[in-house]
This record gives sequence, C-alpha cells and structure tokens, in this order.
Amino acid sequence: MPRRTPVGQPPANLRELLIKGLWITVWLVFLSSPVEDLVGGGHSTAATVAGSCGLAVFVGVYLALVFRTMGRPFSRRVVFGLGGVLSVLAPVLAWTLGSAWLGLFVYLAVAFGATLPLRAAYWAIPASAVVMYLIGLRTDEKEARGLVVLVLLIGFAMAGVGQLVRTTIELRKARATVAQLAANEERLRLARDLHDLLGHSLSLITLKSELAGRMLPGHPEQAARQVADIEQVSRQALADVREAVTGYRRPRLAAELAGAQVALTAAEVIAEVPAEPDLAGVPEETESALAWALREAVTNVVRHSGASRCAVRLLRHETLDGPVLELTVEDNGSGGSGKGPGNGLTGLTERLQKVGGTLRAGRIKRGFRLVARVPTAPLTDVGSGA
Repeated sequence: MPRRTPVGQPPANLRELLIKGLWITVWLVFLSSPVEDLVGGGHSTAATVAGSCGLAVFVGVYLALVFRTMGRPFSRRVVFGLGGVLSVLAPVLAWTLGSAWLGLFVYLAVAFGATLPLRAAYWAIPASAVVMYLIGLRTDEKEARGLVVLVLLIGFAMAGVGQLVRTTIELRKARATVAQLAANEERLRLARDLHDLLGHSLSLITLKSELAGRMLPGHPEQAARQVADIEQVSRQALADVREAVTGYRRPRLAAELAGAQVALTAAEVIAEVPAEPDLAGVPEETESALAWALREAVTNVVRHSGASRCAVRLLRHETLDGPVLELTVEDNGSGGSGKGPGNGLTGLTERLQKVGGTLRAGRIKRGFRLVARVPTAPLTDVGSGA
C-alpha cells in the first residue's frame, strides 16, 4: 500500500514534495488575468516592468508563506511580516494596473486563512474582501462584486483547512506524548514488579544462606536442606521474573500466605498467618494487588524490622463505601530506619489505588502495622483470619 502524504508535516521525499507543490501551484490559475494584462501591452514599459516585478515578488512571498505552513511554519512574526507584504502589493497592483489584478486578493485571502491564527483570519479575510471591492469601484465594480463571494468562500475554506492542519499536528503530538507516557508507565510497572519479586526472594535466599552457614560444619544435613530450599527459591524467583517481564504474572493470595509462613519461620519470627483465605467476590486484579501488599509487608518484616513476632490478618468489613477486604500485617519490630516510605510502599500504594484500594502503614505503640484495603462484592459470609 503506498504511503499517504502526511498532513501538517514537511515532505519526507521527492514524491511528497511534488504532491504538496502541485496542491499549491494548481491555484495559481487565478494569475492568468494579470499575466495576460502584462503581455497584452496595455501599459507603458515602466508600468509593465514594475508590474512584472511586483507580481513576481507577490507570487514568491505567497508560495513561501503557504508552502512553509504545510511543513515547518515560519514564526508568527515572520508570518505577519510576509502577510503585510502581500497586503501592500495586492492593493497597490490592483489600484495602479486595473481590474485584471483583483484576482490577487484571492491569494491574499488564501494566505490569511492558511497562515494566520483563526481569530485573526476571521477579521483579515473580510477586510481583504472589502478593500478589493472598494478598489473595484474605481476599476470594474461588476468584476469586484463577483470576486467578493469567491474571496470570502476561499478564504474561510482555507481557514478551516489551516485549523484542520493545526489540529492534526496537535493530535499527532498528543499521540506521541501518550505513547511516551504509556512506555514510562510500563517501565514503572516492571520496576515495581521486579522490586517486589526480587526483594522477597533475595531476602529469603539471604536468610537461608545465613542459616546454612551457621549449621556448618556441625549439622550438615540441616544445612543441605537449607541449600535445597535456596535452590528452590532461586528457581521460583527466576520463573517469577520471566513471567513479570512478559506481563502475565498475577500472584495469588493463597500462595503468598504460604510463602509468608515459610519466610517468617526461616527468619525465626513467630508467625500468625491465616489458613486458606475466603476470596469469594474478589476480582483477580484486586486479589493480585493484595498479594503484592502481603509480599512487600513480609519482606519488610524479614529484612528491616528486627521483629520476633508477626501477625497476618485477613478480614472482611462493611464500610460506608461498601464491603472491603482488609489485610493487616503487624509486627513488634522497630520498623526500620527509613525516614519515609520506600519504593516498595510507594509501589504498593499505586497498585492498590488502581483497584480502588487504600494503604496505611506506620509505627504503632509496640511495633509496625501495615493495613491494605480493597473493595469487594457484597457477601453474607465473613472470611476469618488468625
């Protein structure tokens, strides 16, 4: 399929240059009257030379102004300057050389409509028609009266075309911006996923490696079990990363609860984790966001809190905004040394907001508490927690 000539963009090759040039030069048909007037010999030599030079300058300025508007437009100051040149040449030539030159006002209206801002064009096009008619009263009122409608129609038509070109350019820029934002959002999503995946898995690997080191050489069998667990966690982490990169991974809350029990136990933290959760009426995306919250919370407990106890609760509540499923992770540790929310909590907040949920995290009297809430469908049964 041949490539379409783009609107509002400079020509990219010779074909597009020819198409855009042909679209502009075809309108030069209205110059036949001034050319015939010059060739006819009805003027003196000085008038003919002056008229030829004036016509050449007029056509050159017109082509430069309109052609550049279809690609890389001039600055507004240059546009008004060149438009001023046309505004002077058209009346002067028509006044001094006769009614055959009134057709120049058609080009003046086209230039105004194509290059001026819409509000300015609405005033300039009628003004050019009025000036043309006043000059026609001196030379040929009948021809001037016939050209008034043509000047207005073509001028406002070109104003519409110019506005269409500007809108097309703005839409093209907006589409490019949206594509850039989408790419940035995807990079942020991937960064959050990798942080959540690797932070949890690497913390567990570190803990089990320390345990295996302490068990050697006195308890080689137990150390071997820890090494086997490290291998299993590493393989799972690799699989999770592959799934996250392809965009298909959705963690399940039941699996994360089981993983939390293993991670807390390995870190020698007394864990209270609920059994199989009741997720009836909970959408998959909502469950995934809650599972990420549990993973991040447990990772923080293991890595930063120094806690000896951790309780995970999963409860349903009725609120003024409707039923919600609430995940609470509470420990008796110090809560880490950070002075503000880290990347993990920031990413969790964004995840939960996308499914209509909220996140609260902060120190309590004896430890640290993270509470994640997500909306659910109305249910009569209430899920239980430990």
